[in-house]
Amino acid sequence: MKFYNRENELELLHTTEQRSENSAQLTIIMGRRRIGKTSLILNSLKSKRYAYLFVGLEPEAIMCQRFQRELTSSLGLNIYGNITSFRELFEIIMRESTQQHFSVVFDEVQNLIRINPDFFYQMQEIWDKYHNESHINLIMSGSIHSLMKHIFENHAEPMYGRATSKMTIMPFKISVLKEILYDHNPNYSAEDLLCLYMLTGGVAKYVEILMDNGATNKESMLDYVVRQDSYFLTEGKNMLNDEFSNDYSIYFSIMQLIANGKTRVSEIDGEILRPTSVYLANLERNYELIAKIQPILARPNSRTTKYLINDNFLRFWFRFILPYQSLIEQQQFALLRQHIEDSYTQFSGVTLEQIFQKMMFESGKFTNIGNWWDNKSNNEIDIVAINEFNHTGVIAEVKRNPKKIDLSILEEKIKALPTEFNKYKFEIIGLSLEDLCNKK
Repeated sequence: MKFYNRENELELLHTTEQRSENSAQLTIIMGRRRIGKTSLILNSLKSKRYAYLFVGLEPEAIMCQRFQRELTSSLGLNIYGNITSFRELFEIIMRESTQQHFSVVFDEVQNLIRINPDFFYQMQEIWDKYHNESHINLIMSGSIHSLMKHIFENHAEPMYGRATSKMTIMPFKISVLKEILYDHNPNYSAEDLLCLYMLTGGVAKYVEILMDNGATNKESMLDYVVRQDSYFLTEGKNMLNDEFSNDYSIYFSIMQLIANGKTRVSEIDGEILRPTSVYLANLERNYELIAKIQPILARPNSRTTKYLINDNFLRFWFRFILPYQSLIEQQQFALLRQHIEDSYTQFSGVTLEQIFQKMMFESGKFTNIGNWWDNKSNNEIDIVAINEFNHTGVIAEVKRNPKKIDLSILEEKIKALPTEFNKYKFEIIGLSLEDLCNKK
């Protein structure tokens, strides 16, 4: 699959590279695994002088020797002797950068703390020593969110405040997914777009895998996901094993419950049979894998709170893959595929709300978008989108089938909205699967 989108990110990286000719730049790039960080970085450095150093989990001495060879072949740096420590290697890089301009990329940099816990203390000392005279464009990229935040955003850590630029790479926008799907299947349907977003959430690698394997419509996408050699069967566990160093089973159990519709703290505690507020807080704040949602415009201390998995692939994986490992081990893929098909309409209904909310955000017309429900959940509204500047908004009912939309029922629900909404002039609309078909 060709390289799509990321024009704004490329422009920022190009600008940073140009600045580094005169003064050292340290860019931190974060984002979940498979989001496309490496492709973005390497595309930004085309025709530039750079070295790409992937940090694997291997002994420090062996890795330093590999890095030494790469720095020599890519940048022509004269590194003599057998370098066995990160400290020594990084000092050579910084010292050389005071004499010449180049870029160095450390990918999956969070692994350094596992190989050498003291490295970032050493890095701080060396960076502070040389950066005023340096012409380096140093890019440090990482996927394990909790570790990257700890290393670069914790004020007690040595690298806090050293970055000149920080960037978080987000999934593809819906407009980009439409472009990709059109390039691979010009006759794609709204159902195909919905399924692609449901499975990938716009994560570049997942989209690429499906497109490169010819999975360009709903049926072929679901077929690919559950076939014997599918990349997706083990991806959830591979992705989260690195994040969850402790209490692995509890975190997995909580996310599985949320994926199955147990979204309130009381429901989760009742299933786990122990208080889970600490784990929910970690999943939300440290790992950023779930989100706490409240009715739009609710007070921060409102008890009307639900949780959702904010990564579409993981929501699918915890709902349909993790619970059925025995079927997968017995290679009962046809049975699993049928179960997904039987549950698809209901499961994808939530995704349909999400995709419309995302499209509204991307339109740039609204300052706040969410759901609304009352304390007893007697009145629930799928989408409330407001513009706090001009006091306009949209209230929408979302159904897969447009024939099931009844705006008179929605108008009755609107009467239950709190007085905070009275200052907004709302357009009341119905949205269905058919409204995704616009390919522009």
